[in-house]
This record gives sequence, C-alpha cells and structure tokens, in this order.
Amino acid sequence: MKFYNFIIKYRFWLSLLLAVIAIVLNITGVAGFWAMFPLYFIAFIGLLSHFLIGPMRLIQKPMEDGNIEEVQKIMSTIWFPNLLIKPVRSTYYTLKGNIAMMNKDFDEAEKHLKKSSSIGSAVPEADGANKLQLGMMAMQRGDMKAAEGYLRAALKIGIPDNESKAVANLGMCQIMMNRREFRAAKDFFRRAQACKPTTPEVVSQIKEIQKYISRVPG
Repeated sequence: MKFYNFIIKYRFWLSLLLAVIAIVLNITGVAGFWAMFPLYFIAFIGLLSHFLIGPMRLIQKPMEDGNIEEVQKIMSTIWFPNLLIKPVRSTYYTLKGNIAMMNKDFDEAEKHLKKSSSIGSAVPEADGANKLQLGMMAMQRGDMKAAEGYLRAALKIGIPDNESKAVANLGMCQIMMNRREFRAAKDFFRRAQACKPTTPEVVSQIKEIQKYISRVPG
C-alpha cells in the first residue's frame, strides 16, 4: 500500500522521467522506438491518470486523522481541476468547500459547493449533502427562497445520515413558520423528530421549536 501511495504521489515526475529516458535512448540510437514503446506507454498512462484522476486517493488517511493541512497540501498538487473526470472533480470541489467552511470562509465554501453540485455526483447522497450545506448557508444569509430550493432538493435526492436529514427538515420547518404555513411547518417538524437525532445541537433545536410549535394553528 505504501509503495502504491508513493507511485500516486510522484506519478507525474516518474512518468516524465520514463519519457525522458525513452527519448534519450531513442536519440542516442541505443534503442529503437518500438523497444522503448513500453516506457512511452507507461509514461503516457501515468501522465493521463495524474490529470484525470489526480492524487485524491492519498487524501483519505489525513482526512480520517483530521490533518487538514496535509489534505490541502495534497490538493494543491491538482493544477488543473477542470481536467479531472466528473466524479473526482465533484469530490474535489466538495472537499474545497468543506475546508473553506472549516475556515469560516463561507463565500468561498458556497462557490466550491455550487461547482460540485452543478457537476453532480455518482453517489446521490453526496449531492444531497452538498445541497443541504448550500441551503443552510442561504438561511444564514437570510435568502429563504434559495434555502428552500436547496433543502427541498437535498431531501428529494437523499441525505446520507439521519442527523443531516433532521437538520434539513428543521430548516424547512423554520422556513414554513416564517411564511406562516403552519401545517407544513408541523409536518417538517414531525419528520425531523422521526429521524431521532442524537447530536446535542440538533436535539436542543428540536426542544426549542417544540416549546412553541404546538401552540401555533394548523
């Protein structure tokens, strides 16, 4: 595994080295083109995979360890993200958005998450999670129309965990309350409760809403 990660990390430079060796051997007459063809082919595949797939595999361990600095260092080696194949490009922009959110750079986070969402994901739940984040950022800005669109889309596509699903339904509940559509608000609140969230922040939010939602009409 370490050897494979080493190859991925230095794939670009190793591929260039193989290509240079093949060219030098050709020019000096030590070996003909067809004798060097395997080196040319390996170099071509290495360069192609570097630009189309990138080093995203290397990000998994530092992400699990919470080493965001190392994640950013690895991602900085992706010079042309628009050349990445769609699923990898979507993941790239999602990670960029999540890192920007950690740094409280919400404008940058929104920009990257929108790019990821526009590309789409091979895993629908990942796209749903993106739209949930965009919806919550829109709510923070007070743009309830955009927030509703994103949250509805997130719930329709699917969200990977019950905690996030509860957050989306609570967001919709608040939007409906602001519009005085109390029946719809209660419906979304019941859906949030049905998710049985355990995160203290979400549980606290449910308790706060529960204090007054029973008293509203609808």
